[in-house]
Amino acid sequence: MDTEAPHTQRGHSSSGTGEERPRSAFSRARGAGADGETQEAGAAGSGRQLTWRRAGLLGVVCTVFLLLFSNFVVQPFLIPSRSMEPTFAVGDRVLVNKLAYRFGEQPRRGDLVVFDGTGSFVPESAGRGPVGGLVHGAASALGLAEPSDTDFVKRVVGVGGDDVVCCDAGGRVAVNGVPLAEPYLYPGDAPSTVPFRIVVPLGTLWVMGDHRSQSRDSRDHLGEPGGGMVPVEKVIGRADWIGWPLARSGGTGGRHG
Repeated sequence: MDTEAPHTQRGHSSSGTGEERPRSAFSRARGAGADGETQEAGAAGSGRQLTWRRAGLLGVVCTVFLLLFSNFVVQPFLIPSRSMEPTFAVGDRVLVNKLAYRFGEQPRRGDLVVFDGTGSFVPESAGRGPVGGLVHGAASALGLAEPSDTDFVKRVVGVGGDDVVCCDAGGRVAVNGVPLAEPYLYPGDAPSTVPFRIVVPLGTLWVMGDHRSQSRDSRDHLGEPGGGMVPVEKVIGRADWIGWPLARSGGTGGRHG
């Protein structure tokens, strides 16, 4: 009687099942090593992703903070033209103090102001599209792009109620009969080659550039609606400092320079 046959068959049958065969110690070690390396690689990848997320979040927070700061406190303003030489040069980053007139103080003669010229220096227009305007506005607010076509920087020469004349017998601009000393004028420039006499309406400003021969200012809009006057409510802030380049950084030489 073949008593081993059933055992042999059961043995073959058991080897054909889906049960896992025992592995050698080397095989187990190699598998464990591969699993460990995979886990380490996964952990490293997760760490890198977390670092990038944190960096991205930090960048967003910093950008939002700078935008809020520039919208309400101090805004960099890129000088795009020669109209304010020698006070400001092309490419200067001027820091505009937006709190200067926020608490009741009014612009005074000699102040360097940044203002929205819409309706006074430039006509009302559609301007940029909403997306383009948003992107350009953000870049301008950070001082990375030229200001809006409707933003200007000039010096206040007359305030509401002033009688401003050019020129007196000495060829100077006079306010309320008093000739102005204008040491900030571009060397060689006359105070004005355009004669005028105006009384500044209350709530408005008469403004001029320091480089009079290169500046389109209140004089150029005398015959237009508003007569070249800038409403005080359109003033964005006072240009108190030059932030860049470092060689020119410091006070602007205005009333508070």
